[in-house]
Amino acid sequence: MAQVSKDMTIAQVLEIDRGTAPIFMEFGLHCLGCPAATGESIVEAAAVHGIDADALVEALNDYLKDK
Repeated sequence: MAQVSKDMTIAQVLEIDRGTAPIFMEFGLHCLGCPAATGESIVEAAAVHGIDADALVEALNDYLKDK
């Protein structure tokens, strides 16, 4: 089972499973295809968008554990 961490980029998580896209969208990260998605870590993107990075990572890992 893949595990997501806050230091991963959005693009890295999407490479693991494209099904994570709706989770990013639910948290307000709609920039899945923008250049920042490949250069910023989840924690950096969360800070810019005012999102709780821990809650996002937890939701992503909850989704992936059922895979």
